Amino acid sequence: MRHYLDHAATTPLRPEAREAWLAASETVGNASSTHGAGQDARRLLEESRERVAAVVDADPIEIVFTSGGTESINLALQGLWHARPPGSSAIVLPDGEHHATMDTVAALVDEGAELRRVLVTAEARIDPGKFAALLPGAALATALAANNEAGTINDARALAAAAAVSHVPLHLDAVAALGHVPLSFRSLRGEAADGVGLVAMSLAGHKIGAPVGVGALVTARSARVTALLRGGAQQRGLRAGTQDIAGAAAFAVALELAENEREGEAARLRLLRDRLVSGIRGVVPAAELLGDPVGRLPGNAHLLFPGAVGESLLFLLDVAGVAASTGSACQAGVAEPSHVVIAMGRSERDARSVLRFSLGRTSTDADVDAVLGAIAEAYARASGAGTAARS
Repeated sequence: MRHYLDHAATTPLRPEAREAWLAASETVGNASSTHGAGQDARRLLEESRERVAAVVDADPIEIVFTSGGTESINLALQGLWHARPPGSSAIVLPDGEHHATMDTVAALVDEGAELRRVLVTAEARIDPGKFAALLPGAALATALAANNEAGTINDARALAAAAAVSHVPLHLDAVAALGHVPLSFRSLRGEAADGVGLVAMSLAGHKIGAPVGVGALVTARSARVTALLRGGAQQRGLRAGTQDIAGAAAFAVALELAENEREGEAARLRLLRDRLVSGIRGVVPAAELLGDPVGRLPGNAHLLFPGAVGESLLFLLDVAGVAASTGSACQAGVAEPSHVVIAMGRSERDARSVLRFSLGRTSTDADVDAVLGAIAEAYARASGAGTAARS
């Protein structure tokens, strides 16, 4: 039997979302066409846009459907930077962001952007004061609503307010937070002036039980954003191309379900997670929970196993039927130490000795039992393997 504890990477497709996708795929027509079939498709697309907007408390016109979180982040960061006013080039970037953000900003630095790094705390939290201090005169800023590895939830309201005061447009990466914490785009924007404060928020469907390959960028009406894709005026001219109606319909259904069950699931997952953490520390006393012990995503357990090799732990657990994550970026097949753990002030050795267990909608006590039954032996064996050498 397989025990899946990697919901933060992707969570199982909801049956209701699958049914919505199949039903919508029967609709024949391009939503940009003016004939009857095209307008039928357009109605379904706009209904889905309205449903998504209602959950995240935005206007329907502010919902730009994308292929997922990575595209949403790229559209926001590249789009905001290329549309920046003359004389500003700085990007405020906290350490420990997702690689979709870090790599996009790195590419913009190659184009002439100035990087202003915000150090995070030992719990992977963005300090609003340090964030605010680097905002004046910046072209844009970006921040995680919740850290995707450590699970720490940031004060998005304080970050958005600081950006509004400094008249800087802010992008919020809410991919990991979606379905787990309240997200109101309108409330987070507050009374911000046009084009500043929170103007863009990235979402991904496969984190909440929608199909892989659909997401959204919530983009304020007043946001000044340059499109990445050209070739049509779809979606306010921000994303050209024939729109994925079936994906949008499935995303809307999954998002509504995730929001309806959010509070109850959060309470259930916290109990499971706390049992998992206490159980692991009972059999592996050296294990240390990273991130904020309280203000964290309900299903996230990010643990440091001192002296163990994360990849070895991952392999040994996989053999025992448990799927987890090392919490590190793996690019081109080369495992790298977790940049988040390093940003928290830990050593590279520690950054190679972490595991992230992430629970979700299908998680049960049996999944926790499987980890607790395998982790002690896996740790003992992984601890004797030695630290992997960097390629």
